Amino acid sequence: MSDANPAPEDEQPDFDAMARDIAEVPAVEVIVTVAVNLMSAAAVKIGLTEDGEKHKDLDEARKLIHALAGLLDASTTEISSFHAAPLRDGLKSLQLAFREASLVKDEPGQGPGEKYTGPVYG
Repeated sequence: MSDANPAPEDEQPDFDAMARDIAEVPAVEVIVTVAVNLMSAAAVKIGLTEDGEKHKDLDEARKLIHALAGLLDASTTEISSFHAAPLRDGLKSLQLAFREASLVKDEPGQGPGEKYTGPVYG
């Protein structure tokens, strides 16, 4: 039995309040938050967590890394290098970890996100 009291079924989310809240968040913060979430999810899917093999799914990791690379490619000019540089470093680390975890190696330039970043060697 759970101690949590679920909300009544007829209670709806306050979308107006949520819109007001998101309106106060700068675009850079939204972009960085999304990028960090993509990075975290990709790390889990590569198997870089404590329970690595349990959650490992390289097909899913490939999609997440590719989406992260596209986001960073599209937004780098919009966010400062202060924000972009560590995100690019994280992306490259994920790409290298993916290459290491993969049994079937992609040709340089064909790995996840390399369409946007160029070939990653390692």
